[in-house]
Amino acid sequence: MVGKTRVLLDRPTRRAAILRAAADAFAERGFAATSMDDVAGCAKISRLILYRHFDTKETLYAAVLQDVRDRLAAAGAAGGASGGASGESVAVRSLLSVGRDNPAGVTLLLRHAAREPQFASYADEFREQVITYAEQLMRLARAPAPVRTRWAAETLVSFVFDALLHWLEDGDAAHDDEFLARVDASLPALVAAWSRTERSAPDPVANPTR
Repeated sequence: MVGKTRVLLDRPTRRAAILRAAADAFAERGFAATSMDDVAGCAKISRLILYRHFDTKETLYAAVLQDVRDRLAAAGAAGGASGGASGESVAVRSLLSVGRDNPAGVTLLLRHAAREPQFASYADEFREQVITYAEQLMRLARAPAPVRTRWAAETLVSFVFDALLHWLEDGDAAHDDEFLARVDASLPALVAAWSRTERSAPDPVANPTR
């Protein structure tokens, strides 16, 4: 009887495989309901190997979130360096690219981490960075001053995050370009609609009875 050949991975490759498996396990069961044994089983490794890389479940979950953030930053930098696309297009494409490669990890960062008190800072800090970026893009695009607000930036980011998560769950990867085109068309349309509303709103100074 021929025994199974054991695959030996170098440490970085093994760590990356553990992070991917952990993201899948945490996204499926939640942080509290996922044990290190669950992660080891998902990664098809022993508990001993898992604990050689991560001392606790908390450090593992944090490492998953940081890995996703690092990947998103790298994808955004690469997309920006290539030129040609607008800032918002680069940002959404980066999110989708990493999301297709690691949907569980992106879902943890954008949806689940905010609900875990000990990990909410990862989600909050990333969201804040994207909101700040959205504010910068609106200034660069010379959006009307009344819509260059925190509310507008937060709403645009919420739209992108929710649209992305739903697309990763239900959308066909073969039609990703169509999804990106819809989002690209939606963002300036939202800003334009808000601008028209601001221009048509009654002036409270001219109408003191309001």
